[in-house]
Amino acid sequence: MGRGKIEIKLIENPTNRQVTYSKRRNGIFKKAHELSVLCDAKVSLIMFSKNNKMHEYISPGLTTKKIIDQYQKTLGDIDLWHSHYEKMLENLKKLKDINNKLRRQIRHRIGEGLDMDDMSFQQLRTLEEDMVSSIGKIRERKFHVIKTRTDTCRKKVKSLKQMNGNLLLELETRNQQQQQQLHWPTVPPPCMHSVISTILI
Repeated sequence: MGRGKIEIKLIENPTNRQVTYSKRRNGIFKKAHELSVLCDAKVSLIMFSKNNKMHEYISPGLTTKKIIDQYQKTLGDIDLWHSHYEKMLENLKKLKDINNKLRRQIRHRIGEGLDMDDMSFQQLRTLEEDMVSSIGKIRERKFHVIKTRTDTCRKKVKSLKQMNGNLLLELETRNQQQQQQLHWPTVPPPCMHSVISTILI
């Protein structure tokens, strides 16, 4: 008997759904590979899972771009890359404008490329405010660096003082031990007293 007909509907259980997706995806890719090899066909498959994870099959020796270019050339009335290219140009223009603006600000703040004779009062005032702001940020950064270095030096001095104290304490302990060894009385053990008394008698 053949298998019963499976009703095609969404699998509610997420685990079963993922297992089915993996099995059928592998089966489709296998069939696509067989079709590509047996019939010398150009095959491209792109699929996305529920979690937007992409899986792709492309015939050996091809790329997805080549397939899309051929698709576009075959249809002849669409351009899949044009809109993307236009967005890239627009984004590039915005980045260039931002870059030029930043370069002008940098030149102004270091005093290069300025023709103050042609600048209005408002422009001069804005320039002055920018320079004052820059000086304030530089001063703040300078004080931060000084404080950081000072704290580091203090920690090093404290550590060196502690090491010096430990060395002095160790040296004093050794001196005391040496003094005790030098003044230790040389009294013979009790057994030697008896031997000496016997010899004298």
